[in-house]
Amino acid sequence: MKVSITSIELRSPFKFFPLSLFALHILRQLKTTHCQEFKKQGIWTMHYTMTLWENEEQMRDFVKSGAHLDAMKKGAGISKEIRSYTFDADQLPAWKEAKQLLKEHGKVFVYGGKS
Repeated sequence: MKVSITSIELRSPFKFFPLSLFALHILRQLKTTHCQEFKKQGIWTMHYTMTLWENEEQMRDFVKSGAHLDAMKKGAGISKEIRSYTFDADQLPAWKEAKQLLKEHGKVFVYGGKS
């Protein structure tokens, strides 16, 4: 099984509104996949997601298609930084552990400029 943990730091609290719209479409897409489990958490400008997948192929098919792909292309407009970490596990970790894994091992995408 594959676990994917992602964090997004928004440019400002006002970017929560476009994030929510992206999330609505992404959740609709997620419901049509083989995702085993999904969790989200966020407040103010920091938001997190965790997903559990049967295999990497199913996870990549989701990431590289539909609403998720569209949101990734537009991510620089609403975020300062996105972190992502994928690893093998049979279940999602607790939030405290997930955030520590992201901090220590996450791939970081930093966006400059203003929008």
